[in-house]
Order: sequence, then structure tokens, then C-alpha cells
Amino acid sequence: MTKILLVEDDKDIILNLSEFLVSEGFAVKNASGQRAALRLMEEEQFQLVLLDISLSDGNGFAVCSAIKANYQIPVIFLTASDDEFSTVTGFELGADDYIAKPFRPRELISRIRNILRLTGSTRNIVRLGEVQVDTVRGTATKHGRDLYLSALEYRLLLMFLNHRGAVLTRTQLLENIWDIAGEFVNDNTLTVYIKRLREKIEDDPQNPVIIKTVRGIGYRVD
Repeated sequence: MTKILLVEDDKDIILNLSEFLVSEGFAVKNASGQRAALRLMEEEQFQLVLLDISLSDGNGFAVCSAIKANYQIPVIFLTASDDEFSTVTGFELGADDYIAKPFRPRELISRIRNILRLTGSTRNIVRLGEVQVDTVRGTATKHGRDLYLSALEYRLLLMFLNHRGAVLTRTQLLENIWDIAGEFVNDNTLTVYIKRLREKIEDDPQNPVIIKTVRGIGYRVD
């Protein structure tokens, strides 16, 4: 699932646009200011950023500049500042598109998908050691060979990728994967799926270096 970071300080826009993007099949996180946006970029993996110029702290130009200097992902400006200076500045900083408010939601979706098509082949590969995850195609490979992850195994792996460096409790994992199987996944079943996932991605599943156990709490992927 494509994960989008929405950087916007208008609460109504955050609520309405997030709901619309989710209904179109995207996962969405939001930040209202520069510091929060850059912190999320460090903590999680995103495939695209929707960015306003006017923020609760800092500004969108600084966020765009930082993202383009450190991450290979596309940025689309969504802003009421549609003057020539703002538009030119946005593109000079590396923005992939610039959409003035108010905008038509369907047009936004079309332009998001177009940008993802243009940039997706090289910008949606996440690496975990020798494991490569293509978040657009929904596949995982190791040494070039498909790992043939089940839907639950892949969802688990995405959970870890999207919360890299954070400790995920067993409760958090259960709450986010039970519906993929179409039935309730209990604690024992989760243990089985963690074991299966490790067998596919770890060189030595008995001594995992990718999915680490944090005793008494849960798991972490660094």
C-alpha cells in the first residue's frame, strides 16, 4: 500500500483529504509543521509527500528542500499560494508537481498516481539487509529471488517497515493484521507468522538480525 505524508496545518483539510485518500487505497500520516514532518520522515517510510507552503511552524519550502536532500521520494505542493514566485520556487527546490487550492479531489488522485508511475520503479524499493521490498508491486525478494510472502506475512513486514526503529507490541500487531486474514488472529497465531516471516527473510532464523525480539514488549526492526 502506498503511504503518503500529508503536511498541512488546516484541520478540516487534514480530516477530509485523509479520509478521501484512504478511500482511494492510500495509507496516510499527517503533520502540521516542519519539525513534525521531518521527524516522521526519519521514523517511517513514505512513497509520496503532499505539502503546503504555510505551516504551523517553519514552511513548506524548507521541508521540500530537506526531503529532496535526504530522501528519494516525490513531493507535490498543495497550496493556496499560486503566484508565480511560489510556483517557480517550489519547482526549483525539486517539487514534482504543484497544485493550487481549491483543487478537485479526483484530479489530485490522478496526478498522484501519475507521479508514482513516473517515479515508482526506483523510488519504492525498501531494503532490509539482503531483503528488498517493492511497496508498489507488493513483493519481497532476497538475493533476487521472490520470497512468496502470504498476505499476512507481507502485512507484518510492512508494519515493521512503516515503524522502523520503534518497538511494536504484540497487541499493536494483532490490531493491524487480523482483518487481512478474514478472521481473528490470536496471539499464538501471531507467533507462528512471525516465525514463518523470519524463516523467509533471516539468514539464521534462530538468531534474527532483522526482526528483533524485545523481551516482554514485542518486536523491532532497525
